[in-house]
Amino acid sequence: MSSSTIKLSEDWAVVLLGFIIIGLAVWGLAIPIPAYKWGDGQALASLFSATNGRSVVYQFLFAYAIVIVGAVVTGKPIKPQLLGFPIVFILTIGALLLAGNVFLNDLGLEAVIFSLVIGLLVGNLFRLPQWFRESLNAELLVKIGLVLLGTGVIFSDILKAGSLGLIQSLIVVLSVWYFAFWLCKKLKVDEELTMMISSAVSICGVSAAIATSGAIKGDSKKLSYVVSMVLITAIPMMIAMPYLAKIFGFSEEMTGAWLGGSIDTTGAVVASGSLVGERALEISTIVKFSQNVLLGIAALAISIYWTYRGTPQGDHVEKPGLGVIWERFPKFVLGFLAASLLFSFALDVETVNQVKGGIKNIQGLWFALAFTSIGLETNFKDLLGNNNIKPFWAFLIAQSFNILVTLAVAWWLFG
Repeated sequence: MSSSTIKLSEDWAVVLLGFIIIGLAVWGLAIPIPAYKWGDGQALASLFSATNGRSVVYQFLFAYAIVIVGAVVTGKPIKPQLLGFPIVFILTIGALLLAGNVFLNDLGLEAVIFSLVIGLLVGNLFRLPQWFRESLNAELLVKIGLVLLGTGVIFSDILKAGSLGLIQSLIVVLSVWYFAFWLCKKLKVDEELTMMISSAVSICGVSAAIATSGAIKGDSKKLSYVVSMVLITAIPMMIAMPYLAKIFGFSEEMTGAWLGGSIDTTGAVVASGSLVGERALEISTIVKFSQNVLLGIAALAISIYWTYRGTPQGDHVEKPGLGVIWERFPKFVLGFLAASLLFSFALDVETVNQVKGGIKNIQGLWFALAFTSIGLETNFKDLLGNNNIKPFWAFLIAQSFNILVTLAVAWWLFG
């Protein structure tokens, strides 16, 4: 069973689906938020109460409906989604329960990390049937999450904290991106991985890698490879950097700027900033959101570069036009920017305060579902067969350079 009456590209579909979620939230639909936090066996058992169970079911039905609508508007077969999504959701609930453990939560380990690990284990230890693989929609899910992420990028909050975070973001993004690009070229990393690694290290980790993959129409397996590296390296950075800052006596402002500019995932930034103090948390969040703001500009620049790369010079050669650039530009980035502008300027503060918590919770669920799917789609044998160790070393060296450059800029602006 499939739908062919209406058909949108995936990028436009995620903008539509993201704004359906946002519109329903603004118009008053409140999906109950299940509890996942627990510290002992008794608290864990309480999560399986009828009340909490109903909240999980309501979230499942809401997410299920969005996924089915996504299949309809993109013209994809519906039957695999009907059968496969419940399995992805159950695996994701397991990840959310692990992330809800008080000890693991205090370490700052995010649900997406557990989602990815569970997906990788299931996908690599078991032979998944073809119909189930066809049901996996990692990119669709994560792009919807990115559109929802835009609701949390409030321009007034960024500007209120001062322009230093924006200045730091510009300096770090430009210098680190160019270094990572140069390094990948030196190590002869292929072009797609070069672009994704450069953006992931310099801008905002997973979000930037996905935006770049959309701009260059990249291989989904290579995207999974970069996403895995981002999440794996975020864990030791998130734990070690706050303690290093304390050892060297950095101020909270400087530490927050260092953390926000170096660590690649927003949740990990928040967790590490919390280990230092309230001011560090504030500055680190502002710096990370400032980098998120640059996502749209970076996606446009990469679309232009990728369109014109390798174009022969000469009057007799017709260069690609604006239409080709527009075709390559990842449209979901427009959804991210539109959501940010809507919540920054169009909606009143009371409405924003009322709905942002619910949208953030749905966004977290969406990212967790996406990373479960990414793990399920990722086969280590395929990755290691198609990509040698050079991309991994390029990522680690570029990330080390990012840490040092960001520290220097944070010391200059906030020290």
